[in-house]
Amino acid sequence: MGNCHTVGPNEALVVSGGCCGSDYKQYVFGGWAWAWWCISDTQRISLEIMTLQPRCEDVETAEGVALTVTGVAQVKIMTEKELLAVACEQFLGKNVQDIKNVVLQTLEGHLRSILGTLTVEQIYQDRDQFAKLVREVAAPDVGRMGIEILSFTIKDVYDKVDYLSSLGKTQTAVVQRDADIGVAEAERDAGIREAECKKEMLDVKFMADTKIADSKRAFELQKSAFSEEVNIKTAEAQLAYELQGAREQQKIRQEEIEIEVVQRKKQIDVEAQEILRTDKELIATVRRPAEAEAHRIQQIAEGEKVKQVLLAQAEAEKIRKIGEAEAAVIEAMGKAEAERMKLKAEAYQKYGDAAKMALVLEALPQVRLPLRWIS
Repeated sequence: MGNCHTVGPNEALVVSGGCCGSDYKQYVFGGWAWAWWCISDTQRISLEIMTLQPRCEDVETAEGVALTVTGVAQVKIMTEKELLAVACEQFLGKNVQDIKNVVLQTLEGHLRSILGTLTVEQIYQDRDQFAKLVREVAAPDVGRMGIEILSFTIKDVYDKVDYLSSLGKTQTAVVQRDADIGVAEAERDAGIREAECKKEMLDVKFMADTKIADSKRAFELQKSAFSEEVNIKTAEAQLAYELQGAREQQKIRQEEIEIEVVQRKKQIDVEAQEILRTDKELIATVRRPAEAEAHRIQQIAEGEKVKQVLLAQAEAEKIRKIGEAEAAVIEAMGKAEAERMKLKAEAYQKYGDAAKMALVLEALPQVRLPLRWIS
């Protein structure tokens, strides 16, 4: 079984050991790692920035003057795998204060050794260069412990024999002296330069007045010439303006005439369109209905005429058919009567005179004699 270990961004977790007796070490920071219970060993080391205040008291400089120097350094353990492994070999199992003490002693040792190679003036006047030198010298040794120097500055430099104050007073006196001499020389040079400037100013003023007079005369002459030219140009411009105005008026009148012609053409077109519209309206409202009514009456008359013709034809056909039917009936009756008479005649021939007499008697009631015959 195993455990999952979470690691913050400002610390590193070292997991050593594992299955089958492995000596492999895993370095994790800002994440998580898995460790076998009772088999793997886990240890943590801080990656936070550590602030150190190295201090060297009464260290003799190259001139034998004892100085006390204090500084401020910011260091941290580097996170590159190889350098982190070196730092873990050096400091794993120690707390932050132990790590700070080791690095602090290293910085103080290098600070002390560098102080012995410099003069007081070099240390006091160029502190940044002094701090840079300390960083460059101490960085390799601290780096071999997996530590990185982020910054190093000199906080204070002082001594117990007032050497720095005496040095400052001497420099102040020299500076004051040089300042007084400089002021006197500056005042002298300023007086000489002022006189030269006044002379140059008068010369320049005279030359300037001369040039001003010449320029004024030339200006007046040029002004007269310009005035004359301006008058000429003004007259020409006025004349050109009038001529151009006349041309523009002519163009405007021509455009107005063309506009009137176009308007008349448009009016004629409008009137023609109105005539066409009126004609179409007349056709639609008067002529078309009258023509439609006449056509309707004509169609009705033609229909009535056709109806009468068809009726007459039908009546004639009726009479013809009736006549043909009656003729056919009469013909059939005649044929039947002839056949009957034929049959009777044949019968009479068979029965003799007595039969003939019976037939005559039978036919007498049907014979209609004229009235005159009866009277």
